[in-house]
Amino acid sequence: MKTRERRQLKENELAQMLTTARERFDKSKRTVTGLLLAVIVVAGAVGGTIAWRRQSESRAEQLLGEAMVAFNARVVPVTAAAAEPGEVPAAATIGATGTFPTVAAKLNAALPKLKAAADAYPDSEAGVTARYHYASSLAALGRHDEAVKTFDEVVARAGDGSLYSRMARLGKADTLVRAGKHEAAIATWKELASSTDEALPKDAILMELGKAYQAAGNAEEARKTFTQLVDEHPASPYTAEARAALGS
Repeated sequence: MKTRERRQLKENELAQMLTTARERFDKSKRTVTGLLLAVIVVAGAVGGTIAWRRQSESRAEQLLGEAMVAFNARVVPVTAAAAEPGEVPAAATIGATGTFPTVAAKLNAALPKLKAAADAYPDSEAGVTARYHYASSLAALGRHDEAVKTFDEVVARAGDGSLYSRMARLGKADTLVRAGKHEAAIATWKELASSTDEALPKDAILMELGKAYQAAGNAEEARKTFTQLVDEHPASPYTAEARAALGS
């Protein structure tokens, strides 16, 4: 083969190699670019989600704070005059802000704000907190059926083992007793008493269960429950009360 032909063949091979290398580079470049774009999109979505959650949590906390202003307001009974000469009249008599003449007035003012905070961001910590206080306010106002339903909603949204889940279950049982629904209350107290959740106050629960049995007219089960409290929790502050109930 002539020298010129050999040189031309090598040049063709080199050109082919360069072309192949360029094609591979272009393909790799497109792949890398695609991956980078995918990473950017995912990062943007994650960042947007985090920012949205932070904004939602901030707004939820703001709504809860507004509701708690009314919920924690002072109760100052309206009086015609000061109790003693020289004493400043009750704030409610001079139309002071941030006070209510009765607990019922305060809770009725807080209810719509608590519900708004709970419904706006139902699964946020602030939303769960607002719903719990909404349920407890309903119970305090004697709206027992609504309170029981709302306590159940708190349990469902707060999740097992959370503080508000425990408090809501206790609140539900107490509300059922106040509503005169003794059998339902007993079932709820028994469920709490048999729970493996060590954070629950078992001595207090047994005390309330015994009282629920008494209210239902079941003296035998009440006696068994008070005896269990005395035997299993001898150092409990409820033991003396349980002993007194057994003695009577």
